[in-house]
Amino acid sequence: MLTAVAPRLGQVLGLSAHGFHRIALAEWGDSGNTEVAVCAHGLTRTGRDFDCLAEAMANEYLVLCPDVVGRGRSDWLPTADAYGYPQYNADMAAVVAYSRAARVDWIGTSMGGLIGMMLAAQPNTPIRRLVINDVGPFVPASALRRLSEYVGQDPHFADFAEGVAYMRKVHAPFGPLSEPQWAHLAEHALRTDPDGGYRLAYDPRIAAPFDEPDAIEDIDLWALWDAIRCPVLVLRGRDSDLLREDTAQEMADRGPGASVVEFEGVGHAPALMSHEQIAAVTGWLRRTEAA
Repeated sequence: MLTAVAPRLGQVLGLSAHGFHRIALAEWGDSGNTEVAVCAHGLTRTGRDFDCLAEAMANEYLVLCPDVVGRGRSDWLPTADAYGYPQYNADMAAVVAYSRAARVDWIGTSMGGLIGMMLAAQPNTPIRRLVINDVGPFVPASALRRLSEYVGQDPHFADFAEGVAYMRKVHAPFGPLSEPQWAHLAEHALRTDPDGGYRLAYDPRIAAPFDEPDAIEDIDLWALWDAIRCPVLVLRGRDSDLLREDTAQEMADRGPGASVVEFEGVGHAPALMSHEQIAAVTGWLRRTEAA
């Protein structure tokens, strides 16, 4: 285990057209703390990606790290078309309500950053401050096609080591992580197969939007970005293909006028496990609190 203590594991109920479903949560810090941060993960990941960051924040925040539905310990939905941002946004509203806080700080990686943007742009939003990790209001189709090469596959791994090797390959852009860090990421992103070995801990049907790579187009959410009014920090891997340098610069120049921090030797997306990356988040939150 990378952290000194383990999180509390809980759940929240979400509601879809098919009925209720469980949204698994990892919680860090004092459960009575009214200073709340929500950490939302990337497309195929889980809330346990944030263990190192959450532990670093736990003295100042109640930190909630949900597994988005269809991932990790959360329930799978009965149909592929049930997955999508309207459902994810509604589920994360339930997570915010669970915290009982009037305002929360949001930290989102990739898909989790897009969810944060969508929530922060709404009237009467509870999002007080927003940290977006390596995603923006413009996402090039070329990056989405790269993701389509592995998202939704259902590989089988004979043993845990084989699963770790797969993680290192497909998530190599995370940057230079240690062996224990790769093992930690794999531990929570794999599930045991009833027939032996391991499979990925997500419903392959979350990849429905990637089923036809030739039909994938650029995503343009600039109107959403311009509606955000809270302070924003943007983190970018210097080698990222999903958050381009020109997009990050435009995020600093328009809308909420984000602060931008880049990390060398990293692509999509910074893993938020190193001291440098964690300090960028916690330092910005403290500075903007003081301001």
